[in-house]
Amino acid sequence: MSEPAQPQQQPTFVIEKLYVKDLSLEIPNAPQVFLEREAPEINMQLGGKNQNLGDDLYEVLLTVTVTAKIKDKVLFLVEAQQAGVFRIDNISEDEIGPILGIGCPNIIFPYLREVVSDIVIRAGFPPVILNPVNFEAIYRQKKPDSIVNGAS
Repeated sequence: MSEPAQPQQQPTFVIEKLYVKDLSLEIPNAPQVFLEREAPEINMQLGGKNQNLGDDLYEVLLTVTVTAKIKDKVLFLVEAQQAGVFRIDNISEDEIGPILGIGCPNIIFPYLREVVSDIVIRAGFPPVILNPVNFEAIYRQKKPDSIVNGAS
């Protein structure tokens, strides 16, 4: 007689929690900046990282810094960290990297956009809508060519 087949573990991906981890706003030249009529130059810097929390839990964190300037005068500076805790189970090590580097940031980023837009509006400025980000391209750019191109 053949042995009974072992039940195959199903891959699991669950969003456990999405949250604002840190948020700061600076308006160093208020109230004079509210008298400016010129459109500011907006600069955005985006970063991300992840960590294994144990028990198949991972935290993925996106950090954005948005600076609005007119010439050398800073109108405002926003730094926001949006994070998520994800349960990832029964997924191979090869597949976890893209999930943490592409899938999770794609889930978190819309929340980060909303936080930045909301805090800028509450500060008395027109909304800043962050442009979409291609996390797949960023992830692929960080991988060695031999992996990206499938070369051995």
